[in-house]
Amino acid sequence: MNAHVDVQIAVEESLVPESGDIAIWVRRAVQAAGRTDEAEISVRVVGASEMQQLNSEFREQDKPTNVLSFPAGSIAGLPPDAEMPLGDIVVCATVVRGEAEEQGKAVADHWAHMMVHGTLHLLGFDHENDSDAAVMENLEIQILTDHGLANPYSDSVGESPQET
Repeated sequence: MNAHVDVQIAVEESLVPESGDIAIWVRRAVQAAGRTDEAEISVRVVGASEMQQLNSEFREQDKPTNVLSFPAGSIAGLPPDAEMPLGDIVVCATVVRGEAEEQGKAVADHWAHMMVHGTLHLLGFDHENDSDAAVMENLEIQILTDHGLANPYSDSVGESPQET
């Protein structure tokens, strides 16, 4: 599987991972979910005001959130050998940093979790009910622990990330 990941960092925020590190976690999630075709994903790192605007417009919640995912859906007329756009992930740097601090987690580890979480949403995973949440969270845990990070839910058993 070859995922092309375009990363746009649209905010001056400390502790934002390098574009290459963001892309690595996206690719790991795509691979772990079993996706084998060519894919294209865009990631945009934003500040609180842009995230609040998006969250208000698309989820009717007038507050910034950690990560939003926008699946692309199918595109008619796309050549068979073209990369399939999976969609866009938008991450709020200030919310991710604040959550990591509040939860006593390394900021880089929380970034990895948010990238995996947002990517899995693009791939159709969700946490709308307990069964779906268990599947998604177990895959997140597997991806992160397979690459040396702690279980992101170990201190908050039964809780899902703030939102996506």
